[in-house]
Amino acid sequence: MTPSFSLAVTGSGGAGVMTAGQLLLDAAALAGRYGLMARSFGPQIRGGEAAALLRLADRPVESPDDRYDLLVALDWGNIERFADELPLAADALVVADPGHGAVPAVIAAQTGRLIEVPLTALAREIPGGRPNMVALGLTACLAGLPAAAVETRVRRALARHGTDSVTAAIACLDAGRQAAAAHRRARLPVSGDESTADPTTALDRWVLNGNEATGFGALAAGVRFCAAYPITPATEILEWLAGRLPSVGGRLVQAEDELASINMCIGAAYGGVPALTATSGPGLSLMIESLGLAVAAEIPLVVANVMRGGPSTGIPTKSEQTDLNIAVYGLHGEAPHVVVAPTGIADCAPTAAWAVTLAEALQTPVILLSDQALGQTRTIADPPATALPAARRTAFVPGPTDPPTAYRRYAHTPDGVSPMSCPGMPGGQYTADGLTHTTSGVPSTRAEDHVGQLDKRRRKLEHHDYGARWGEVHGDGALAIITWGSATHPAREACDRAAADGLSVRLIALRLLSPLPVAQLEAALAGVRACMIVEHSHTGQFYRHLRAWAELPRPTLAWHRPGPLPLRPGEILEALHHLQAQQEVAA
Repeated sequence: MTPSFSLAVTGSGGAGVMTAGQLLLDAAALAGRYGLMARSFGPQIRGGEAAALLRLADRPVESPDDRYDLLVALDWGNIERFADELPLAADALVVADPGHGAVPAVIAAQTGRLIEVPLTALAREIPGGRPNMVALGLTACLAGLPAAAVETRVRRALARHGTDSVTAAIACLDAGRQAAAAHRRARLPVSGDESTADPTTALDRWVLNGNEATGFGALAAGVRFCAAYPITPATEILEWLAGRLPSVGGRLVQAEDELASINMCIGAAYGGVPALTATSGPGLSLMIESLGLAVAAEIPLVVANVMRGGPSTGIPTKSEQTDLNIAVYGLHGEAPHVVVAPTGIADCAPTAAWAVTLAEALQTPVILLSDQALGQTRTIADPPATALPAARRTAFVPGPTDPPTAYRRYAHTPDGVSPMSCPGMPGGQYTADGLTHTTSGVPSTRAEDHVGQLDKRRRKLEHHDYGARWGEVHGDGALAIITWGSATHPAREACDRAAADGLSVRLIALRLLSPLPVAQLEAALAGVRACMIVEHSHTGQFYRHLRAWAELPRPTLAWHRPGPLPLRPGEILEALHHLQAQQEVAA
């Protein structure tokens, strides 16, 4: 594997940490590199600690590495609150401003390589200068990014602020580069340098986070209505859609709460408009009753649930995969519905589009399970190789001789999907509510009607052809990892590292979580002698979900841990080698 370079820029809220990190990532994209930037905040509304966590490489990367090679601290404000999120490599370089005090013990204990650069003092020498721009010039130089790419991104970002702001920022970049040049002995080996930059390769790449990709995929698939209540870490989906839905004739409504938003989406979908709402765990809990209504009335809609640490308010700014149980099993009664999950940041777009097409084709709610690690991490990635799908609904078309009472909205069809009319269509009148009903929609308490509709709703999900998007399979080793969602990329990198160690590992990453694609999963496991289930949860929700439906190889290791720390490839690789050792002993 080609090396990558990981760095962190830290400081107090308002110091411009995220601006510097974003400009670094944009410059890397302009230079033809790949990379990602995660954001770390405390739970406070304003102020507090902040860190931009970047990884740059000459190959696609969508998960953090095990250690950081460079830490640039604008100041040390509250860094002890998230020091455990900043594991430093043994030879990592720490750049500190001596004007903000000594290096905290939690950082000093990890590395002996320290250089002091007076970022604030250098900025004060420049009219309108800012320390974060000095840090940007220094960090880009240490990371081997071309100066021209950094300057281009800064000019574009600050153009609206006027010539003086741009001039000051460029001067700060120069000061930062000069400071870095004075410490060339401290520079680190990086993946590529200015001579290897190829800006022509950046033209076709995406620079976006998972929430933006989710909005894009939903819009491309035909979503034209969104109602939602802002909640961390899902709000960027709403912000992205708010500026773009009107351009295609759509609308976004900021509802008064999550109950109102889900019911508005049900109403829009009932009227024939593909609809989506976005939320996180607490909001999904409030939507459960209405999702049951949508199942019973067979109304399509998509709920994009961007998971965070829970329960209750939990840690809104950190990631976990712990809404799986409520997404799959949380609806009351027998309420079959679809649950899907993207396998990466860029994959949020095609998976969101797939969720919309499934909802419309099956006339059922689809829960799209993303999480904070996917939703709020920005990446440089290649776009999907195939076009995003567009939604199609089985629509009711009245016949010229049909009597007014002929339409049966919930007719028993071979595949369970019945034609759906729009309000006001002649001959297409029906009642859509949550009561058990006849095939015409008339409320009923008869066992025949209840069982018939239960079978119908289950049949349409079980008999549907979900195609190749059910999951991804990489490799053919006798040792396998099964995973999902944001755990996919660190697991994939662990498999790549295992291959470099001579250990062949098969990776199976599921997108379709419910109904679980049992036949496809068991086929993908053919020849596997031992298996490891990798997930970001405390109790192994994914492992237990798989055990409930599928036959897994023996032994199967349930490897899981909760947030708020991200999953890293090295710890998964260590577990793989442990499982391999167990296999060798057993053999």
